[in-house]
Amino acid sequence: MKNRIAKELDSIEQSQGVKIIYACESGSRAWGFASKDSDYDVRFIYAHPQDWYLSIAEKKDVIEIPVNEELDISGWDIRKSLRLLRRSNSPLLEWLSSPFVYRKVEAAVYSFHALSEKAFLPESSCHHYLSMARSSIAKFQNEQEIKIKSYLYAVRTLLCCKWIIGQMSQPPMKIQDLLKEYLPTGKIRHFVDQLIELKGNGVESIRIERSSHFEDYLNGEFRSLDAKIPKNPEKIPVEEFDAVLKEILLSIGTEHPPPASLF
Repeated sequence: MKNRIAKELDSIEQSQGVKIIYACESGSRAWGFASKDSDYDVRFIYAHPQDWYLSIAEKKDVIEIPVNEELDISGWDIRKSLRLLRRSNSPLLEWLSSPFVYRKVEAAVYSFHALSEKAFLPESSCHHYLSMARSSIAKFQNEQEIKIKSYLYAVRTLLCCKWIIGQMSQPPMKIQDLLKEYLPTGKIRHFVDQLIELKGNGVESIRIERSSHFEDYLNGEFRSLDAKIPKNPEKIPVEEFDAVLKEILLSIGTEHPPPASLF
């Protein structure tokens, strides 16, 4: 599959005339609770040749490949990515912290990654994760059984928010790192470990009987965290993002030959 992903990325570069500067795994595989039938969620950041950016025309800034049962691949243009980074876009920040990187042009990504740490907005990120947790918790209502992934989505996003409040930084992507920090032992930890094991040995749609004890924990954590959301600092000036855009475009040049595969 890694070879297939590398070939897909090469094909995108050639067909779209772009340079992929970063590609990673997103979703359940990167979060640490994939099922046997989980697909691969590949996300990437790309750049066009410099002249592409010297136009007032509105141009498409996303690339989406038709989804199949195994692969879900899409990416964002570097200018779009930097605009979202200034808003501390959580999905983008998760891409940058993914434990599975398929492609990385170091000269281009270094400045982008350094800027992401400065641009992090804790209030915005907390709202993102709490909104995701709220959506997952809402799915519990009026159901006797619940998808395991709904429980795991809820607990992971709450732990992400807890990390942000405690560390004032982007949380790690893998749920195991969050559990180690905030749920090292205890009945809730044991229950979450069981959920991860069951999902890993089953399919994406696997369901279990609802747990009132676990849901009480989730609801209690949600209320507690919602009352502790920190305030955002002032946003970094847009000129710093412009500078990184120029630096990246200069670092990769005007030509976009396919990069060597990491695999």
